[in-house]
Amino acid sequence: MTPKHVDVLVIGAGGSGLAAAVSCGEQGFETLVLESCRQPGGTTGIAVGSFTAAETSHQQVAGIVDSAEQHAIDLARFAPDEIEQKNNPVSREFFSRHSADTLDWLESHGLRFVGPVAEPPNKQPRMHNVIPGAKAYIARLQLAARKQGVVIQTQATASKLLTEEGRVVGAEYRNHLGQTQQVLTRVGVILATGDYANNQELIRRFKGGGYECIEGINPHAQGLGHILAEQAGAKLLNMDVTYGPELRFVATAKRPFQQWLPATGPLAAIQSWLARRLPDWIFRKLIKRLLVTWQHPEAALFHDGCILVNQQGLRFCDERSEKDRNIGVSIQSDRQAYILMSAVQIAQYSQWPHFISTAPDIAYAYVDDYLRLRPDICHQAPTLEQIATHYRLPLAQLQQTAAGAFGQATNGPWVMLGPVKSYFTTTEGGAKINEHFQVVNEEDDLIDGLFAVGQCGLNGMVLWSHGCHIAWAMTSGRLVGRALRTLADQTTDTKKREVPNSTSR
Repeated sequence: MTPKHVDVLVIGAGGSGLAAAVSCGEQGFETLVLESCRQPGGTTGIAVGSFTAAETSHQQVAGIVDSAEQHAIDLARFAPDEIEQKNNPVSREFFSRHSADTLDWLESHGLRFVGPVAEPPNKQPRMHNVIPGAKAYIARLQLAARKQGVVIQTQATASKLLTEEGRVVGAEYRNHLGQTQQVLTRVGVILATGDYANNQELIRRFKGGGYECIEGINPHAQGLGHILAEQAGAKLLNMDVTYGPELRFVATAKRPFQQWLPATGPLAAIQSWLARRLPDWIFRKLIKRLLVTWQHPEAALFHDGCILVNQQGLRFCDERSEKDRNIGVSIQSDRQAYILMSAVQIAQYSQWPHFISTAPDIAYAYVDDYLRLRPDICHQAPTLEQIATHYRLPLAQLQQTAAGAFGQATNGPWVMLGPVKSYFTTTEGGAKINEHFQVVNEEDDLIDGLFAVGQCGLNGMVLWSHGCHIAWAMTSGRLVGRALRTLADQTTDTKKREVPNSTSR
């Protein structure tokens, strides 16, 4: 086979990969991107699209005084203590310092944001929401990459890294025809394949058994970059840390409204202008619609008496235990279950401070919101017989389960939510990297020619709040092109100094 030759190879065309490709193109590098799926997008493409950052121009316009240092401090308040203690504070401070510039960079490529909005325990509003949604990142960055001459090859799955004298010099991949091909690089290979939330083998190896039946929210999140990095000898950090598993409602069969909105062109510009001028009450209504589509049901539901039942009408776990309920749902024959609420919980979760799902301090979704906005997964009826008929559950068993769970309080109304499934949202493990995004091996030596960004290059960071994973994907992607240019220039200067001056004798 005759290999292709490029300056930079990016493996993965999600948010971090596309950002890296654009950045490398801006630095004058001939860049090729390999994407295993039919189209770019990754987990970024299916996310809500929030971008969390401090010291942004949007904050300044709103009169918000903030600092990257305070943002890094606040980030320590999100994760449970046992997770937070694994964080790499130096890397997270680095991320906080550079994220505002990344927001400006994205806007220079045509992306538009509204906000910032609050997300406790952040002390200041920092969450910026992209218009019309996360697909805008993918659309705009693809356009920017095209302008830079970047080639994006889809249905091309990297199978191994190529090395020469200890340096990574390219990769072998299978194209859409199943043919094995090679690409060789003059500058470096960037791993940008996202997380490994849907790779049960990696989850089992690092997190332990019992989770084998739990899927990732992105079915394509197979951890290819982590596998390639490990094969090259990379040191992997925090591979046992996952966001989830958590219960989520099965997605609506209808295309979410924001997916219909244009991400580019004149209509997108008009839409951006209008979005920035929306009254707060309209903005909150739009966010509430996203809540019932994307957010998970609160764990408090189960501590307040709601129960999980399977398709046979049986209660199968201790719902108050996060691990028990998630594993319990995952091992059902159809890997799903339903949440049953009696009249007591219906009344309780129809008003503040009890909500089914939330984006804190932005919007809260109650029983009526789910009945109105998600009739496909929420049904209310005066009798269990009607609930059983609607969900095709065995009535006698459902009645017995309800009597055991709710005692004498078996009069209607009843609400059933579901189906719910257990998912890993994302994973926090990644390769150890230095400040230039160069991958480090188990002996803390550099793996020459190999770089990692996004979820592949988390470097021990714990990013537990909304909007941080996308912010890191974009920030690391933006910076890696500049890092490669710095390293390439240093190499060129070194080679020039090594060439003897034949005229000086």
